[in-house]
Amino acid sequence: MPPSFAPDTATTIPVHVVQEPDLASWVQTLPPAQAQWLRATGFKAALGEHQLIADAQGNLAAVVAGYGTARARARGRFHLAGIAARLPDGTYHLETTLGGDDLAQEALGWLLSGYRFDRYRAQPRTQAMLKAPGGVDAARVQAIAAGEALSRDLINTPAADMGPEALEQALRDLAGQHGAGVQVVQGEGLLDQNLPMIHAVGRAAAQAPRLLDMRWGEAGPRLTLVGKGVCFDTGGLNLKPGSSMGLMKKDMGGAATVLGLAHMIMALKLPLRLRVLIPAVENSVAGNAFRPQDILTARNGLTVEINNTDAEGRLVLADALALADEEPADCIVSMATLTGAARVAVGPDIAPFYTGDDGAAGAIAAGAVRSGDPVWRMPFHDPYEAMIEPGIADLDNAPKGGFAGSITAALFLRRFVANTDSYVHFDIYGWQPTAAPARPKGGVAQGARALLEALPKMLEL
Repeated sequence: MPPSFAPDTATTIPVHVVQEPDLASWVQTLPPAQAQWLRATGFKAALGEHQLIADAQGNLAAVVAGYGTARARARGRFHLAGIAARLPDGTYHLETTLGGDDLAQEALGWLLSGYRFDRYRAQPRTQAMLKAPGGVDAARVQAIAAGEALSRDLINTPAADMGPEALEQALRDLAGQHGAGVQVVQGEGLLDQNLPMIHAVGRAAAQAPRLLDMRWGEAGPRLTLVGKGVCFDTGGLNLKPGSSMGLMKKDMGGAATVLGLAHMIMALKLPLRLRVLIPAVENSVAGNAFRPQDILTARNGLTVEINNTDAEGRLVLADALALADEEPADCIVSMATLTGAARVAVGPDIAPFYTGDDGAAGAIAAGAVRSGDPVWRMPFHDPYEAMIEPGIADLDNAPKGGFAGSITAALFLRRFVANTDSYVHFDIYGWQPTAAPARPKGGVAQGARALLEALPKMLEL
């Protein structure tokens, strides 16, 4: 079930959100017995701390949630979500001075605290339901939570059950939910439709490679989302070691994030024309696998020398981006779990992005703050262009030297977007390595909420 708020008619239990500096004065407003109870339990209103308060009959009357200090809150997000996950069954409402973006973030975190990936094993679900706080756009928060849950489910599903066929079905299911149109090109049809690099990367797999193309909306600015859909990445003939292959079910995290964002856009009925392109492949090993030193010709005619078959994501994205660039678009966005270099640069919690559009960059950065979805702009550093030019072909898919790997990958992709002024590329991780409030260990979308917040300014909606 998609995360949702409790019905407005439900009887609720108050959750008093109290910051450390305000605790002493707030306690003085309580009945003497409740005030004494908080003192006796040693409640300090530290961030993440909570205490239950009973009425005279011993029933749960209220919850006091510690909100710590501004300095403590700066070290994380979704602070009330950790408390929500520990509350008894019931329906709650927030008593707080929070408002605006802070309140919306906490409401979203509460909904996401109920996420469980239970496809293969029953997982206990929190029954602490939240009534939508006043002043929060409940429909928007629920649409965002549902899109995030979709992305997480897709990433968490192992490749045996989330190969190119299943990813296609997920897109078709989403399209059916919102009345979008779908076209799919697969197998040898990719060659007929001049999508040769998608075919080359995926042809060795048991399931045929394919390009998924979904369209929605009939008026407004044109937004094209391109998501890397490598459903499993063995590395190809440059086979990954086992330690590097363990999380490769998440290599379609870009596609999963794009689909989650698409759900948000369509559920909220944003006034735009949306196109979603997903090259869905598995990078496998077989007698017909593409090889190191092969030279491939991309859809736009550029030749690419293959110096590592494990740098396959940029190849399938290149064909999809070239296709996207052939029709007018106000903005093209690519999202991909593309490089380990991005993780070295900013760690797993931040989504680096690249764009030459300063207006879009500013909108995304502001949207990240409003939505609690951290991102960081990285440079399209033109002097590094020479690093992706091998001489024997137009481009090198895996420059030697080991430096600036995320930047050179972004520069590679930029070569396939020649006609669209606003291009944004996200190099995401798509995985939560350790559990945190509202984010259990496992698949996670990154950059989607920041983009959703930014779209009105980016596209002048």
